[in-house]
Amino acid sequence: MKTSLKSPRAKVLMILVAATALSGCGEAFRDSFRSKRDRVTFDGHSYKAKANKVSRDTRDHFSVTVSRANQSLLGARQAGEYEAFKYCIAEYGTTNVDWLVGPEDDTIIPVDDKITLEGFCRP
Repeated sequence: MKTSLKSPRAKVLMILVAATALSGCGEAFRDSFRSKRDRVTFDGHSYKAKANKVSRDTRDHFSVTVSRANQSLLGARQAGEYEAFKYCIAEYGTTNVDWLVGPEDDTIIPVDDKITLEGFCRP
């Protein structure tokens, strides 16, 4: 049996393959489709924030980078703290954080419209 993309069966198969592939996409991809009213805002603005472990060996040590920090430094700090809490909850089930560079640190200055926070999750 010869199959071409013009047949209805081939089209359905391609749609199923694409849907299966997209279902495995990460949360960040799915978040891009959320409506604006479902997004969390800080000081009236939305921010792109990402938390990562600092090294492979220790997942408790993390850093958070917040983009669009020039909208509002206060909002960017709050977004970074929120992202840190999400990271620690996912890794340890707690929001206890020991900050190295925290949201209340006076030395935070946006560089290239980004700020970086750093700390340790404490179970």
